[in-house]
Amino acid sequence: MFNLTEWLAFSTQDLQHWTAHGPIMKPTDFAWAQKDAWASQVHEKNGKFWFYTAVEHDPATSQGKAIGVAVADNPLGPFKDARGSALVRNEDTKGPHNWDDIDPTIWTDDGGTSWLIWGNAVCKIARLKPNMIEFDGPIRTIDLPDFEEGPWVFKRGAIYYLVYASMDKRISPNERISYATAARITGPWTWRGQITGPAENSFTIHPGIVKFKGVWYFFYHVGTLQVGHERGGLGRRAVAVERMHFNPDGTIQPITQTAAGISLQPTRP
Repeated sequence: MFNLTEWLAFSTQDLQHWTAHGPIMKPTDFAWAQKDAWASQVHEKNGKFWFYTAVEHDPATSQGKAIGVAVADNPLGPFKDARGSALVRNEDTKGPHNWDDIDPTIWTDDGGTSWLIWGNAVCKIARLKPNMIEFDGPIRTIDLPDFEEGPWVFKRGAIYYLVYASMDKRISPNERISYATAARITGPWTWRGQITGPAENSFTIHPGIVKFKGVWYFFYHVGTLQVGHERGGLGRRAVAVERMHFNPDGTIQPITQTAAGISLQPTRP
């Protein structure tokens, strides 16, 4: 299943050919963490690379998942714990279980203020101090329909987008990708609907969205890739990517998941 023991880095010039750079960090590089290299995001600011990630806290001092922050001078590391303790522990927030503090995403406004958004079952947001390792104000929640986990925040023009894994258990036990928009990162957020449906051979599906050489791309995961004799599945998910397109009003066009991904020639601008 989710027995992930280190974080790996890859680089590319064209999003089709990738260079593996090996591990950049492992959970136990946080002295207060026990295991689980879960979802993370690296963010560049002030000449440093800040690595926000979810790990399992040492149960001697905290029960459940926690968010740590590491820092490096290079995106390939070496990354080191930036504060010596968790930025968010399970006890710091209210949630239905002890893994509700996971899946951090980060955004820095044009004025330099940075925000962290994260969560499972409940979406949370907090402003960061300029040092990037402390909160500058309270932890608040964002009310999003069917929010499950995996938030990802980005901005295009004047519009903020909050993309996330959603699940309506009355319809299906599988996650989909939905999104909301806002004029400010603090909201109010307006739900805009679904971007894409469930992943093949995996009940989870999480988003990652980047603008690369002027084109927007939607990263997600599936459970279909076979490596040697190991078949894909929920515990062996693989990265996939499709082009992402916007309507004139800023809404996101639905994305069809394909086996070919961006190796297909685009059919529209």
